[in-house]
Amino acid sequence: MRPILLQNGQVFRSDGHFTAGDVLIADGRFCDAAEPPDGAERIDASGLRLIPGLVDIHFHGCMGHDLCDGDGESIRAIADYEERQGVTAICPATMTLPEEELLRICRAAAAWQEERGAALVGIRLEGPFLSKEKCGAQDPAYLVPPDPAMFLRLQEAAQGLIRIVDLAPETEGAFAFIEAVGRETVLSLAHTNADYDLASRAFAAGVKQVTHLFNAMNGMGTRNPGPIPAAADAGSVRVEMICDGIHIHPAMVRTAFRMFGDDRIIFISDSMEAAGMEDGDYRLGGQQVTKRGHRAQLADGTIAGSAVHLMECLRIAVRDMGIPLASAVKCASINPARAIGIDRDHGSIEPGKKACLVALDEDLRIVMVFNHGVRIR
Repeated sequence: MRPILLQNGQVFRSDGHFTAGDVLIADGRFCDAAEPPDGAERIDASGLRLIPGLVDIHFHGCMGHDLCDGDGESIRAIADYEERQGVTAICPATMTLPEEELLRICRAAAAWQEERGAALVGIRLEGPFLSKEKCGAQDPAYLVPPDPAMFLRLQEAAQGLIRIVDLAPETEGAFAFIEAVGRETVLSLAHTNADYDLASRAFAAGVKQVTHLFNAMNGMGTRNPGPIPAAADAGSVRVEMICDGIHIHPAMVRTAFRMFGDDRIIFISDSMEAAGMEDGDYRLGGQQVTKRGHRAQLADGTIAGSAVHLMECLRIAVRDMGIPLASAVKCASINPARAIGIDRDHGSIEPGKKACLVALDEDLRIVMVFNHGVRIR
């Protein structure tokens, strides 16, 4: 393929700022644009913001498909849809299911080798090591105590693809689990009834992340501060947020940025199979979910994931929540890439990295998408 030179764009840099400049793509990678080769295809990017392809490390599905379908057809549909939305690296999540089902899902992910679509850079276990009191849309019938041997069986089936494991630290054996597997994968505090002290102990023991901050956990109180201030006090713990306009009030999103800064926040979509589909009834973890607009919920009103992709979450954060664009891009690209250890290839526009790029207009609408150097939109 001919090298491609995108000229005169506003380029998102790895230091978290936009600067005027050019981007050179050659052989599927970003290259130094100072001396573009003769014969390069030149594209005028004036007025466009050039950002890295986004990285979603917590979502379940879209377009009527779910990772838990456990087949290549569903992974293909998910990867193709995410790529078109400018999400070029994905780490989809399981639900709380029996071990035999989780093994089947892990094997399907390990077998996925397609080059097209968003890159499958890992998978995530959201369950079954969660609290019954805060299980949300997870099926409590399949919750089990954290089990290192079970994790190793699943990781073997996934051929090492499990990047994140969610757990509630109050569950039986949680701290032994943290000690046993904390160096093998990222552990994330999730679906938990933990108070400040217990959460602080978990972070000190090796839990490095918080799953969908504010959701499925105790809130902040004056005398019972809960796990959120514990994460802030921990210093290096990263936190995820679903900025779909449903899960978190804009004021709380802004508060989180003041507490954690944009180095420690990760935007996730937490989307389920209803994303990209018409309003109606869908499934998540074996339970019926009704989609109405951006809201997806169980029959009892419990929020069940989201119905929007990560790029739309970024737009909502900037447009409706007052988050600076540079901060939002950081939280949806380099921060999640660093969290799961794929930042050598993904998350920023730097020479040597895979050429995954999205060009946005002034209204944050997608104008172009490049994935591994190939223009797909």
